[in-house]
Order: sequence, then structure tokens, then C-alpha cells
Amino acid sequence: MMIRLTIFTFFLFFSITSHAQTSAHTKEDSQAIINLINTYTKSRDTKDTVLLKQILTKDIDQLVSSGVWRSGINEAIKGMMESSASNPGERTLHVERIRFLAETVALVDARYEIKNPDGSVRKMWSSFMVVESDKKWRISAIRNMLPSSGN
Repeated sequence: MMIRLTIFTFFLFFSITSHAQTSAHTKEDSQAIINLINTYTKSRDTKDTVLLKQILTKDIDQLVSSGVWRSGINEAIKGMMESSASNPGERTLHVERIRFLAETVALVDARYEIKNPDGSVRKMWSSFMVVESDKKWRISAIRNMLPSSGN
């Protein structure tokens, strides 16, 4: 009986401490990812292509709400700059959820709104695939979605 109790206590202690370590790790990473998305918004607002190159992976791909695909960092940045110029407005991204798929990969869902110069607001969703390399999170993929009128 004593052996069973000792084994049970060991596994209970091990599971509690490993969960605590994982939670602390993801809290730090979650904040870093939120900061990354905020930096992405800032770089789009200021049209800072140098900053974009620092936060995007070279092989990034993006699917925009119009159905256009952008593949690779150069095409993505070019398209982002053209989109910001042709669709002026105040852009905001509000991170709603971060789901860690692995230690170095996360899926980020965010509400994406563009307040147009006329005051109307375009409400969309964006999902970001982010990856960590050399202790720095970068955006690897972006999917922008325009909800149907029924939602």
C-alpha cells in the first residue's frame, strides 16, 4: 500500500509541476505573440517595410479577404503596402485566442477592423500562424476572412 501511495504522490507531483512550467512558458510566449501582432499593425500603419521584414518569415504566405494569395516575403510586403494605400483607414487587430500547436508554433485568431475615412467599419477576422526561431516569434502565414452577412 505504501508503494502505491508513493507512486501516486510522485505522479501527482510530477503532473502538477510540469503543468505549472508549461503555463508559465505559454504566458510569456502569449505576451510576445500579442506584441508581435501589435508590431505587425504598427508596421502596416506606418508602412514600415524594414520592420515587416523583421517580423515575417521569408516564406510567408497570405490569403486576403478578396481571395488573392501572396507568397513569399517580397510579394506579401508589396501587397500589404498596396492594400494599405488603396484601402485607407485605421486598422486594429484584437487578439482573441492563441492556440499553441507545438512549443514553437501557434495559431492566433484576431478580430480585424478597418475604420474607413467615412466612419464606417469593416469587420473581419484574421488568423496568423506564428513560429519561434532563435527566441523570436515571427509571422509565417496570414488568413483574412470577411464574415458572411448572416454572421
